[in-house]
Amino acid sequence: MHGSAIMSKGTEQNRPAQRPASSMATRVRKRVLVVDDEKDLTELVTFNLQRNGYEVFCAYNGNDALEIARREIPDLILLDLMLPGIDGTEVTRRLKADARTDSIPLIMLTAKSEETDVVVGLTLGADDYITKPFSMKILLARLATVIRRTDAPVTPEVASMKCGPLAIDMSKHEITLNDKPVRLTLTEFKLLSALISARGRVLSRDQLMDKAMGTDVFVTDRAIDVHITAIRKKLEGCAWLVHTVRGVGYRLRECQDGAE
Repeated sequence: MHGSAIMSKGTEQNRPAQRPASSMATRVRKRVLVVDDEKDLTELVTFNLQRNGYEVFCAYNGNDALEIARREIPDLILLDLMLPGIDGTEVTRRLKADARTDSIPLIMLTAKSEETDVVVGLTLGADDYITKPFSMKILLARLATVIRRTDAPVTPEVASMKCGPLAIDMSKHEITLNDKPVRLTLTEFKLLSALISARGRVLSRDQLMDKAMGTDVFVTDRAIDVHITAIRKKLEGCAWLVHTVRGVGYRLRECQDGAE
């Protein structure tokens, strides 16, 4: 196996020789932290990620995952929920509570029997999830989609918008409520941005999925609802801004009149 990886306890780094300057200059390699206690699976995922141009770090337990994430600040974390010691949901909670790591996109790896944990993880701020066993092609596609959302360029005409007490500055990747910043995960930011951009129009769950997560990602209605619930909690006394249109989807409103 080649490439950069942190194996065993996440303390050893076997960095590859530097590529020629011309090759490195044309493309910046994205850095992915893979966290799973199944070493065979971790090595397989690592091999495929490296073969597709990613720089990879590995951890086999929650403590090492947190240490590596804080030290390396990867572009994305692929996190198994069932870990020894600190489990994946607790790792997610700590990552999202730390200003150094709260904006790192996170994809959960789950078993079919862990639906409750998936909901908890999405509520805490995970951006997506993949159910085991999974196709490596699907994993690579979902990972690339999440990273692409993070890197999406901002066009000047939609760089800033307002809706009542909410204001969004796309260039700063910031949403404020009554001039105070609202701390959101990447997916929450994308969802709320889509609602603000719609300027009061109703967006179905499918439209929100496409706008926030891309058309090539399958996300359940339940996952969207969980993200919306998390957004409302962060809006606190202004949760009424995000209005449910029963049987259709969601829209943003500027005043509280008629709020449910």
